[in-house]
Amino acid sequence: MKWKSYLSIVLMTVSSYSFGQNLVNKETEKKIDELLSKMTIEEKVGQTVQYSSLWELTGPMPNGESEKVLYEKIVSGKVGSLINITGTEAVRKAQELAINESRLGIPLIFGYDVIHGFKTMFPIPLAEASSFDPEVAKRSAEVAAEEAAAAGLNWTFAPMVDISRDARWGRVMEGAGEDTYLGAKFAYARVKGFQGDDLSSRKTVAATAKHFAAYGFSESGRDYNAVDISHSTLHNVVLPPFKACVDAGVATFMNSFNTIGGEPSTKNSYLQRDLLKGEWEFDGFIVSDWNSIGELQYQGVAGSPAEAAQQAIVAGSDMDMEGNCYSTSLGDLINQKKVNEELLDEAVRRILRVKFALGLFDDPFKYCDAAYEKETVYAEKFRKDALNAALKSIVLLKNEDQILPLNAQLDQVMLTGALAIDKDSPIGNWRAQAIPKSAVSLLEGMKEVQNNLTYVQGPDYVRNDSLTFLSLLDINETDRTGIKEAVKAAKKAKVVVIAMGENCFQSGEARSQSEIGFKGLQLELFEEIYKVNKNIVVVLMNGRPLDLTPIQDKAKAIVETWFLGTESGNAIAQVLYGEYNPSGKLPVSMPRGIGQLPIYYNKTNTGRPTNEDVIFTSRYTDIKSSPLYPFGYGLSYTTYDYKDLKLSSSKMIEEGNLEVSVKVTNTGKVAGEEIVQLYIRDKVASLARPLKELKRFEKITLKPEESKTIKFTLTKEDLAFYTSNNLWETEDGVFDIWVGPHSDEGLHATFEYVSNNVNQ
Repeated sequence: MKWKSYLSIVLMTVSSYSFGQNLVNKETEKKIDELLSKMTIEEKVGQTVQYSSLWELTGPMPNGESEKVLYEKIVSGKVGSLINITGTEAVRKAQELAINESRLGIPLIFGYDVIHGFKTMFPIPLAEASSFDPEVAKRSAEVAAEEAAAAGLNWTFAPMVDISRDARWGRVMEGAGEDTYLGAKFAYARVKGFQGDDLSSRKTVAATAKHFAAYGFSESGRDYNAVDISHSTLHNVVLPPFKACVDAGVATFMNSFNTIGGEPSTKNSYLQRDLLKGEWEFDGFIVSDWNSIGELQYQGVAGSPAEAAQQAIVAGSDMDMEGNCYSTSLGDLINQKKVNEELLDEAVRRILRVKFALGLFDDPFKYCDAAYEKETVYAEKFRKDALNAALKSIVLLKNEDQILPLNAQLDQVMLTGALAIDKDSPIGNWRAQAIPKSAVSLLEGMKEVQNNLTYVQGPDYVRNDSLTFLSLLDINETDRTGIKEAVKAAKKAKVVVIAMGENCFQSGEARSQSEIGFKGLQLELFEEIYKVNKNIVVVLMNGRPLDLTPIQDKAKAIVETWFLGTESGNAIAQVLYGEYNPSGKLPVSMPRGIGQLPIYYNKTNTGRPTNEDVIFTSRYTDIKSSPLYPFGYGLSYTTYDYKDLKLSSSKMIEEGNLEVSVKVTNTGKVAGEEIVQLYIRDKVASLARPLKELKRFEKITLKPEESKTIKFTLTKEDLAFYTSNNLWETEDGVFDIWVGPHSDEGLHATFEYVSNNVNQ
């Protein structure tokens, strides 16, 4: 085979090595130098180009003109990466073209959107963030990576680490919510899960930190929209989760579609060159989002593909995803001396580093084991991991009169709602290679526990016969078939469980919504049942925070389940019937209405702080300013008491730490898990600081009447923020501290931070 000639001599001497914080390896760099010296400009440009497959690679040679073009590009060394190809057979076919037919035989890297599972589906990332347990996210990423790698892939476009505060934005589902600290913890965990300790392992894939940067702040929550935020918000809120990805050793970054203050991220030199590759010393490569380089023309900063290519490569974008700008223009720009070839060499070097780290130069077909694929993908052993993640992602929002947990022997339960039999929505959007309609439905899960369960669907939610990522929903708003039957059954039931929320394709990319309430006939069904039975338990399935005010005062219980993946119905049933005590907490604030958006707990104060009883303050006149449910909120089937908040000192000096302890007691009758949360506030600073900021959390398990003393350690780094000096600094002053069950409740104390400068 051709790859065993040139590559075996020049490249295969590099053995697999542990993937740490830095991709740079002295021996690898030497081999890259030698390979670069052999490459033509055309071949170098080829490494920076990524295409989506245009033909069925496991079939015959392509006949269509566009298909032939891609085939010819691969064999002529003009392609560095392919996306949307899965399966070992297809990957091997494409890799053989690159290895055996191209002049230098440089292996391709195969990417895919593996967001919350490959075929075994885990909860959507927003749901997993509700666990407040980064190990849950790490394990789900490990399983996703193992399945994806077994299917021939070696690169995922995840994790998405955008902080988001606006529930209208459909991609809220892909991230960890509104808090920077929580988001950074989950970002780090997901990268470690995908990449492990050795990126050359057959069980790992290269991760991508996206979208760099500020995509979650798109104006009006509309996807692809402009962003206009302050330098302080960029550094203090948006960027820390990306820095956490770098600290975790992430192999690649993806830039974002949006502009920031008029500057498209794809051509933002400050973000990509000065900060990421410079200050943060990131050694991997940056890939554009789909055609984001080409879209510089639509954003009005480039007049042609050539101008777009020039701006992007100068700014530090290394690979062009389906933009056709680098492929058509970059070589000419270099030949015309409009772009320095050293910039191209740098981009290629970064791309080759990742290919080396993946072990593709040792064995370009290492991801092409069909037998291993068959035994690994969708393996039964992964379902327990999916169930565990789903259980920990459920948030109990309301439980009036302790209507939950249900008693399968005593309670006459009636279930209704089209989402209750939906086996597809629980999979969630961004579902990779999930089998459609493969999730355990809520009905199936509850029937496993209660044999005499009564189910009446009620009206259809959507009219579509089938749905995909490219589908637009046809929501039923007129056909009331089933409401009368559901009401009739509800009259006889002791408890009515209503599944409500969204179809999974209402959230995700290009799924921005101007309203976040219940669509279709869901509220009508709820109201008609409420007339005959007040014992209503609402099970929510959704990919974004919803406006719950129409049901808040009427439902006895509200259970937020998000989209939980393969084991959805089993997990929900275990919570409803008390086999698992819910412990999840909200990673986002639940609004009282659309007019509150964007809403988030860690806001700064105004000169006229909110006072609902005073006119001239920062408030609404028609709705409370507070969220319906605050960040960090979540109930349990037991209760917890917080006492004895203690600080090791009333002062923290620069060299020292501050120890914070609190005693937590399970005052209920069942064992449970509680997530203890610590928040701080810098009371007087050089810039307005948030009223509260999460700085620590810990999940504990307590038996009835058991107590534990939880200890947290704070350092000066926890008090620092990005100041107007363009530095992370800790300023002297007094800090508030709270420890409690969520952002709106907790024991309070104060301490003073004193630097050496003050002591002197």
